[in-house]
Amino acid sequence: MQNSVRRSILCANCRKLISFDEPVCPYCGISRPGSWWKTTVLKLLSLDAQNCIRSIIIINVIFFVMSVLLSSSGLSTSVNPLRFLAPSNNILLLMGATGTIPIERLHRWWTLVSAGYLHGGILHLFFNMMVLSQIGPLVVQEFGFYRMVILYVLGGISGFLVSYLAGISFTIGASASLCALIGALLYYGKSRGGIFGQSLFKQLSGWVIGIGLFGLLVPGINNWGHGGGLAGGVVLGFLLGYSERNPETYFHKLLAAICIVTTGAILLWALFSTFYYLFFAAQ
Repeated sequence: MQNSVRRSILCANCRKLISFDEPVCPYCGISRPGSWWKTTVLKLLSLDAQNCIRSIIIINVIFFVMSVLLSSSGLSTSVNPLRFLAPSNNILLLMGATGTIPIERLHRWWTLVSAGYLHGGILHLFFNMMVLSQIGPLVVQEFGFYRMVILYVLGGISGFLVSYLAGISFTIGASASLCALIGALLYYGKSRGGIFGQSLFKQLSGWVIGIGLFGLLVPGINNWGHGGGLAGGVVLGFLLGYSERNPETYFHKLLAAICIVTTGAILLWALFSTFYYLFFAAQ
């Protein structure tokens, strides 16, 4: 009896009690459920959904505050609310803005990730984080925590990649990732149907129209990034699936872990390279 207890483990995927020597979990079907690397992946994803969204907001705020502080000599104090407390373009470039200039001239492909955590003013940051706090929980509810992470990271990359291919020279902001979340919810609403699905699809379609009109009326908006994010979200929503049709698998958890680790490494590199250039290389 004691030997049986000692050889019991929690499945790395479904967290149900199974025998240590099970080749396949009898509950969720994952192979080698006791594998150390699969258990490690789960530990990397120990944050719950609410804390994940809060963490994304905190990271965006930290990067904005740092970009403002480092731009002390070139900081915008324009009375235009959209440009108030706008960091200098030089600092934004150092911290990971993307576009044809950073990618083609400086070969900084990693900026396709980092640009989503930089903002061009206090209102830019506020509105993006407000949208995230509103639609993020809904995406988690319908797609799951792990798929939400994938949608946010890969959707943002797709938006910035499209804008790069369209020739946008310099761009930043979380809106590409947010548009990817909206695109995934559009796919979900259309695919699910019913009263809830149709209502969600109609409401988000209004959001998309509003985003498009705003982008046409206000100069400096990266419409290609918004469109690329939306399209990426729809495609990813279709490929990943949503909770009502199929539960999250270990593949989703592994891909989410890769997205988290890659994003963390890129953001740390962005900070390190910025401080190195400003305080060491420039001397």
